[in-house]
Amino acid sequence: MSREQRSLFGEILDWMLVPLLLLWPMSAALTWLVAQNIAARPYDRDLAQLTRMIARQMVVADAQLPQDKALRLPEPAAALLRSDDVDRVYFQVLGEHGELLAGDRELPTPETDPAFPPPIGEVQFRDEMVQNEPVRVASLRLVPAPGEPLSIGLVQVGETMEKRGRLTTEIIKGVLLPQYVILPVAVLLVWFALARGIAPLSQLQQRIQRRQPHDLSPIDQHDVPEEVAPLVRAINDLLTRLDQSMATQKHFLADAAHQLKTPLAGLRTQAELAQREIDGGTGDAQSIKRSLQHIARSSQRAAHMVNQLLAMARAEDEELARKAQDFSLVRLATETVQDFVPKAMDKRIDLGYEGPELAGETAPYLRGQPILVREMIRNLVDNALQYTPEGGTVTVRVTPDPFGQVLVLQVEDNGPGIAEAERELVFQPFYRALGTNVDGSGLGLAIVREIADKHQATITVDQARPSTGAPAGGPGTVFTVRFPVQTQGRDGPTGVAGG
Repeated sequence: MSREQRSLFGEILDWMLVPLLLLWPMSAALTWLVAQNIAARPYDRDLAQLTRMIARQMVVADAQLPQDKALRLPEPAAALLRSDDVDRVYFQVLGEHGELLAGDRELPTPETDPAFPPPIGEVQFRDEMVQNEPVRVASLRLVPAPGEPLSIGLVQVGETMEKRGRLTTEIIKGVLLPQYVILPVAVLLVWFALARGIAPLSQLQQRIQRRQPHDLSPIDQHDVPEEVAPLVRAINDLLTRLDQSMATQKHFLADAAHQLKTPLAGLRTQAELAQREIDGGTGDAQSIKRSLQHIARSSQRAAHMVNQLLAMARAEDEELARKAQDFSLVRLATETVQDFVPKAMDKRIDLGYEGPELAGETAPYLRGQPILVREMIRNLVDNALQYTPEGGTVTVRVTPDPFGQVLVLQVEDNGPGIAEAERELVFQPFYRALGTNVDGSGLGLAIVREIADKHQATITVDQARPSTGAPAGGPGTVFTVRFPVQTQGRDGPTGVAGG
């Protein structure tokens, strides 16, 4: 199942708006807490003053009365307690032993910890439930007066919280209602700013879409934002490499078409010649046979050219390069030598192999594409047989490194050799060494270089032996390919560094 394509605009908008929408409820909760605190302060201050006023104005009505009626509050103070038309106010006066001296019994006595006695002369606040209503209670402890028949120990005043709730609601409305207007405006502004911010991307997209398919010139970086510049540079680098690749392919196709013209033209010429001789009745069997031989050689050259082009395409295939496996270079070398023995015998060339044997193989395995490496060895051996004269020698050699760092493949012949100035040129497609009459496609060594590069191997060309005293046939040529090896031994994981 394909993954749904994401929108950069939508993703950025989500990351900007989602936190904003999540923070808004948090802001409302914090506002409610702050509003409660703000609303409580003035009412707590009034409640504290009322508590102190009651503690000061309590007077003894009649010491002979019961304790809960011996004290009374003057009428002006009592009227003050009854003046609130929103909240209900409770008050309570307790003696030094906790006995009720005046007021309402409904107010609960505050719990105290003997280890931490409450402070004397300081108003303390707490929340209680009285008659199923939340009540804010202020309590004031007093120092008992010695010698007094009725000594006050604690004064409490409680007030229901209706006014506080109303003030809290008003504060929340005053803060949150503007946010209901600001939040949509903020969303619109974010949307507008984001649309303006990514506008250069849309302009860049339009510039790229207006380009012609053959236009691989670099994209102008001056009009793009700084954050997009690395992407544009990467695209420009890709365009440059793509332009070079396409130029190389065009050059390669042009050379391949030019090289294929010769054998195809030979085929056509010989076929027309044989046809004219047959139609005119002038051709004998020998001339027709010669024409057919020319046709066979031309078709063979064309087939060889096509096979080399396919081998070059395989060597450049990136998908094949990722399918690496372990293989034995010794096995590939010995099997290739065996395959070319008939051709070597036809040319009376001594073709041999030097190196570890398969039965007791000690050379490390490589990791890569054995099909390509086999093609490399075949091209090197075929090239050596092509340029080695009759009676010459061609040797394929596999040499393990005593330090286990590389595995060396050598193909040596005693042909005419390659001039030092041409030793790098021979690896170019369709290049032919000057002064040779050997029939070939000019692709074999280019394929060898491509395969060596795929396996991170190095390839060098040297003269096989000194010119002085060289045997018949010439100084010869030796091609040396060094494959990097990770580990030694057949059992462990070995391989080239790439693949």
